[in-house]
Amino acid sequence: MSAELSLTVNGELRRIATGASIADLVMTLELDPKKVAVEHNGLIVPRSGLGQALLGDGDALEIVNFVGGGSQDDDSWTVAGRTFRSRLIVGTGKYKDFEQNAAALEASGAEIVTVAVRRVNISDPKAPMLTDFIDPKKITYLPNTAGCFNAEDAIRTLRLAREAGGWDLVKLEVLGEARTLYPDMRETLKATEVLAGEGFLPMVYCVDDPIAAKQLEDAGAVAVMPLGAPIGSGLGIQNRVTIRLIVEGASVPVLVDAGVGTASDAAVAMELGCDGVLMNTAIAEAQDPIRMAHAMRLAVEAGRAAYRAGRMATRRYADPSSPLAGLI
Repeated sequence: MSAELSLTVNGELRRIATGASIADLVMTLELDPKKVAVEHNGLIVPRSGLGQALLGDGDALEIVNFVGGGSQDDDSWTVAGRTFRSRLIVGTGKYKDFEQNAAALEASGAEIVTVAVRRVNISDPKAPMLTDFIDPKKITYLPNTAGCFNAEDAIRTLRLAREAGGWDLVKLEVLGEARTLYPDMRETLKATEVLAGEGFLPMVYCVDDPIAAKQLEDAGAVAVMPLGAPIGSGLGIQNRVTIRLIVEGASVPVLVDAGVGTASDAAVAMELGCDGVLMNTAIAEAQDPIRMAHAMRLAVEAGRAAYRAGRMATRRYADPSSPLAGLI
């Protein structure tokens, strides 16, 4: 008699000592018998009987356990304990109407939208509102402080936003001047500290400076959002080096915010290792916003996949794909 048995386990050939039981096989495979189910030659073996069920030469076994439903390649991301699958965040400004805005959102696949906090139109209280077209129960609203030029105004705005909708996950931006719309980091840091102390979860727009980004994180920012270029410029990411350094040094999500103009810009942001990209003008001012929204969705997905795959090393000189030796 052969000292070993030949088995088929989950479609693969395996060998085990003669006289072994299914329990022995499970232990050999370094599996926990309490967490698997076994089918032996078409019959399910009770877990209590794995030690008594002896194996024979040529036996076929299927060993299964429980895994999460759907794709096992879960590439979701989490901010402040909230998990999202889409890494694209879109704004809600500059569209011709709310209907187009909603259609672009659907095409983008985004799960978060930024919303500005503005006075109610008391002269026409029945005028259409964003919530009539984008359901805050299905899409996460991210109230922002667009247009605020000091910490006091930004804090006041977000306090009102929380009162209006109960939101604590917010986007903070405190601008330094109207011409460049660059963030005033001193006021931004001050507002971050106050908001975090009041229980807000601020995702913070900032300069592309790794030191400033770390200071914001220490002050309570749940995500840092360095600009790629000036807001609404469409210039793309101007300083890849500092964005990469921010990503390497952060322990909170990093999302490029501002400056994206087209799909390749979004892909670059993701290839640098960012957790996501926020954009508004690039979609809203495209000749076909719906098509551009879809393009941005694909670009973010492609850039993320490329980052996870790990790009090839760069070289100074050519390196042929086919060997030069052995040519005819």
